[in-house]
Amino acid sequence: MKIHKWAIAILLWGFLFRATCAIYLNTGFDEAYYYLYTQNLNWSYFDHPPLVALTTGLGVWLTGAVTPFTIRIGGILLYTGTLIFSYLASRKLFGDRTATLTLGILTTIPIFQIAFGILTLPDNALMFFWAACLWVAAEEFFPSSDVYDTKPYQPTSKLALIGLLVGLAFLGKYHGVLLGGGLVLFCLVSNRHRRALLSIWTLAAIALFMIAISPVLYWNSQHEWASFRFQSARAVPSQGYKFERLLVTILLALGYLFPTFGFPLWWTSFRTLGELTLFKRKPQAELNAEMEETAIAQDLLYQKRLLILCLSMPIFFGFTFMGGFIQILPSWHMPGFFGATLLLGDRAAQVQLKRPKFIRNWLWGSGMVILPLLLIGLLHVHWGIAQKGGNAAIAGGFWEAKDDPSTQMIDIEQLRQAFVDSPELKAELQKADFVFSNSFFVAGQVGMAIEPLGKKVTCFDEDLRGFAYWSKAEDFVGKTALYITSEQFMKDERFPQPLDKYKGYFQSLEKIADVPIKRGGQAVQIFPVYRASPMLKPYPRPYGSTSL
Repeated sequence: MKIHKWAIAILLWGFLFRATCAIYLNTGFDEAYYYLYTQNLNWSYFDHPPLVALTTGLGVWLTGAVTPFTIRIGGILLYTGTLIFSYLASRKLFGDRTATLTLGILTTIPIFQIAFGILTLPDNALMFFWAACLWVAAEEFFPSSDVYDTKPYQPTSKLALIGLLVGLAFLGKYHGVLLGGGLVLFCLVSNRHRRALLSIWTLAAIALFMIAISPVLYWNSQHEWASFRFQSARAVPSQGYKFERLLVTILLALGYLFPTFGFPLWWTSFRTLGELTLFKRKPQAELNAEMEETAIAQDLLYQKRLLILCLSMPIFFGFTFMGGFIQILPSWHMPGFFGATLLLGDRAAQVQLKRPKFIRNWLWGSGMVILPLLLIGLLHVHWGIAQKGGNAAIAGGFWEAKDDPSTQMIDIEQLRQAFVDSPELKAELQKADFVFSNSFFVAGQVGMAIEPLGKKVTCFDEDLRGFAYWSKAEDFVGKTALYITSEQFMKDERFPQPLDKYKGYFQSLEKIADVPIKRGGQAVQIFPVYRASPMLKPYPRPYGSTSL
């Protein structure tokens, strides 16, 4: 498994860059919420399969510290593995030149770096097993390195391993089922590989897939199939189709991918689709020996491209189309674009043979623009270099903190230190039986901040997510609490006064402090802290188990 020296250099550079970003990037909502998974280990969770708990908890369990960096260690390591498997798959399918170019592209595209390789998200495990599965599939469906291979395809035990890897990808994120669907689609449309569907090894693959996803099935069977109902409901159109929403979805994806990669990914995918649709191999009787070898090589190349196309295009095109009637998250269609990058690397390698300077300028030029932009973004999130009124602002700043969404990524250490430095807050926390917030996202940030201080955190809201299954509603009745929230997310349209939300559920709610979260010497968020005691009755839950 020899790796080219340029590939090693790219892997090392990418790892160091992502690790540095992970240290200094403040904690996001989703990440803090997934940290609470690690405090409530279970077979699965309401909104995601279980592997995100393990990837988020890895660094915490190894170091004993709860910091933005430690919760991201698992994701950083997994993305390095994702890149290695993607490189190996690309090399197996298209050769060394394509593999190195593909690795460079995957290491440069910003959304892949951030969503798959820096932040702790379900996508970390999904893409690791996705890439591993792609490599094994390449070895299974194209075992020979001979470009003129005419031997009939024979299914092997690797099919069983593919089934297991699809199941493990599913344990990372429900998108894993789309990976399996893409593989089935490939076998259906490829005459050479259709026999895989009738192999005994496919039965073994199905069995291993079911074993792998059994934790999710078991948890859901015990909780009224809550995860499947929740995720499927998110795909139901809430309004008519709007082409302006589709356009916004496309433009946002181009921005996340960066235009110099986003446009080529779309173009390469549709061009490949067109070529595969129009390709017809000439009858053998019309070919001489040299022409036949060329036709065989071209046929094999098109089958390899077909594999990548079946695994990628239905995902990014399908989710993009859905953007016309529902709001999709950036990570929903990015696995498809990730897979399509192998096609882009293949095209780039072909162009490089004729126009090496063009490809060099395209790839290096994109990187030289993307890297400063990412560093500027990191510096702003951490120090507020574009924040008006901040002492680290460049040229006085350009953006009011109240209008800056990056302030939602807070410095967890500041919130934690407030409870360490203030005798009053420390005493109130020690007296409280539990801590709650009004939003499951804010509760995650609070949970990370006070974790070393050892208090259970919950959420009282209509949208409870995992909190609905981590306790019983009646567990908190008669107990005292601290209510910690954020001024930015304290308002609720249903209640004229924010505290009315809990009127009748607590005997008293009394503010004891405001904890400012500062960036560049300026308060960018305020976390009010209330004493709530005692709880008079259970807060209603629209869903969830009555027992652990």
